[in-house]
Amino acid sequence: MEKTDTSGYLDMELLRFTTAGSVDDGKSTLIGRLLYDSKSIFEDQLEAVEIASRRGGNDEVNLALLTDGLRSEREQGITIDVAYRYFATPRRKFIIADTPGHVQYTRNMVTGASTADLAIILIDARNGVLEQTLRHSYIAALLGIQHVVVCVNKMDLVDFSREVFEETRARYLDIAAKLRLDSVTFLPLSAKLGDNVVSASTRMPWYAGPTLMELLETIPVNHRVNEQESRLPVQYVIRPISDKFHDFRGYSGRLAGGVLKKGDPVTVYPSGQRSTVAAITRHDQELDEAFAPESITVQLADDVDVSRGDLLAGGEPPLVAREITLMICWFNERPLRPGNRYIIMQATRETIGVVTAILHVVNVNTLESESGKESLQINDIARVALKTAKPLAFDPYAKNRVTGSLIFVDPDTFETVGGGMIEGV
Repeated sequence: MEKTDTSGYLDMELLRFTTAGSVDDGKSTLIGRLLYDSKSIFEDQLEAVEIASRRGGNDEVNLALLTDGLRSEREQGITIDVAYRYFATPRRKFIIADTPGHVQYTRNMVTGASTADLAIILIDARNGVLEQTLRHSYIAALLGIQHVVVCVNKMDLVDFSREVFEETRARYLDIAAKLRLDSVTFLPLSAKLGDNVVSASTRMPWYAGPTLMELLETIPVNHRVNEQESRLPVQYVIRPISDKFHDFRGYSGRLAGGVLKKGDPVTVYPSGQRSTVAAITRHDQELDEAFAPESITVQLADDVDVSRGDLLAGGEPPLVAREITLMICWFNERPLRPGNRYIIMQATRETIGVVTAILHVVNVNTLESESGKESLQINDIARVALKTAKPLAFDPYAKNRVTGSLIFVDPDTFETVGGGMIEGV
């Protein structure tokens, strides 16, 4: 049987993007239209969607069903979970995170956006900017997403009016300025009819910009990997299993930043012990150097104490502290109150932490900070002070997404109840 050459596909650049916006702004329909018009769905998938559409009483194919994968989602006609979809064009590979619009599922939007390079913010042309638009835009800014594409959708329901589009654009530009979003692109479209999604619209001759697909294929992407400082959170310590390999001791993990080379000096944090990289392996292959985000095993020249949760670092040293400040998105119906104990998971490190103070809460309607709050409710975004039982070795989130983020886990239920972006000591 003849082998298929996949080398070109594997070498293609990858763009991760997320969709966000209010309920019924058309996120799932837009993703379905992208997949359908770019011929990125299989015949059996399309047939299943056609059957489901007829069962739902629709004469037309409901493209939103391509991403609404859960039965509860199809029955309710809403997105609940984060739906990930993969497709490719001759120019790029794509991973889409289709996230819910309902306010109670904001935590899922944070999950989907946490690894994204680009965010598509959908706005219903009839409704303009709503509270969820502001909330999702704030989260996109907080997570450091490089590019925001504002899609003013359902233009067919406002007679493809340029005035409506320009009004929405002007309103969002004010928001972008407050949030310091640098790269914002505006696009009028109709996901249902396909205008300006993959093909240019003939019904909006006043718009001369690229289609959404053209934007996705050409927008410059920097995957936000810190190339200056090498960071290897130790996930697993490989010890000898027989006398034959009694000298072997390796430290495995996913490189979270920089380039690591044989002979490089590294420091173990938080202990501060120093050594040199003696060998690097990946899948039993010896390497002279490794690049983030490769998963590797490192051997050190010296017999130093390294455990799971430690950080091997080169270049500019990380910060090490037990008391830090961070921005937090609270996901749980049980409120966060200062003094509550949580399991803190940061990179591969796990410890116990207590929020010692709520410094301010963000009002997503005005994008202003409000102080004096005694607790955080579900979907609140706030700046807090955290104290941990064991020291954390970290970089500010703005420098490194991996070492600068953490999650809060309820010690009783083991639910993930919050996500945080570390600012500093």
